[in-house]
Amino acid sequence: MKIDFILDGKPGDWDTAAEAERRGYDGAWLSEVKHDPFPALAVAATRTERIELGTSIALAFARNPMSLAVLANDLQLYSGGRFILGVGSQIKPHITKRFSMPWSAPAARMREYLLAVRAIWASWQSGERLRFVGEYYTHTLMTPFFDPGPNPHGNPPILLAGVGPRMTGVAGEVADGFFVHGFTTERYLREATLPALLEGRKAAGHDGLDGFQVSGLPFIVTGSSDAEMAEADAAVRKQIAFYGSTPSYWPVFELHGWDTLGPELNGLSKRGEWDEMGRRITDEVLDAFAVVAPPDQVAPRLLERYGDIFTRMSFYTPYPVADGLWEPAIRDLKATG
Repeated sequence: MKIDFILDGKPGDWDTAAEAERRGYDGAWLSEVKHDPFPALAVAATRTERIELGTSIALAFARNPMSLAVLANDLQLYSGGRFILGVGSQIKPHITKRFSMPWSAPAARMREYLLAVRAIWASWQSGERLRFVGEYYTHTLMTPFFDPGPNPHGNPPILLAGVGPRMTGVAGEVADGFFVHGFTTERYLREATLPALLEGRKAAGHDGLDGFQVSGLPFIVTGSSDAEMAEADAAVRKQIAFYGSTPSYWPVFELHGWDTLGPELNGLSKRGEWDEMGRRITDEVLDAFAVVAPPDQVAPRLLERYGDIFTRMSFYTPYPVADGLWEPAIRDLKATG
């Protein structure tokens, strides 16, 4: 199992990536929130030698397939073949109102989007004419002046994020791996996510998940003292409540029979009652979403839940973590995962 580090999206992430490499992490991920992740990862590529560098996630629908194909190809070149393109859809209001980009049938659009990216890469690799014509995207022009030619490191792998069965199935069919959203439970993962991934893999002619990456981001509540545990507990409850207020995530609640919790959190969010939202996350809900354990028990609990599923993992900790806290867990996960 590979253990990854989540960069915080601030200037200096390139140095943090180098430190993560020194501490034994296998990958460093940067999300697209307040900053574009690609420039920082390009700088990080010059400061590191071994660690993989990826977007978790870049917003696919905020760009067209050609733009993303160029960015990913460049990062693969700059990093010497260490780049991973992680993409996701975001939700409709952000795509249409923040980026002023089109939105429709997100799973079908994402499937075509990733096929278009692969067609563009294939044209550069082989020199064959670019001819991709779909329902949502059309790419039929690639003159030698704009063709970067074959990438000596090949194409980067694509990991797709999703929660619902349709997008998850698309990941299994046309991506090289899947980002398991932090807002998930072991039961939802086994009863909903894995069947959808396997169905997508079957549609693409693959048997099982061999060679397919599954990247987990489990919530963890831990600390070296009662005060640190309490701080972590409150922060994770609030983050679960934040996600749970969004209707597209409610199927996770509903699988557990918590049908009223999502609408309840949604109503509180519209009134700005963020602290109260966290208090509505009961111990039962917290335990389903998060590993709650002292530092020396984090690795065994993670392996018990996810060791047979995840091929790589990051730790979701929306609270300050002391330096060195994760080193024992990283060592144990790598040794036995």
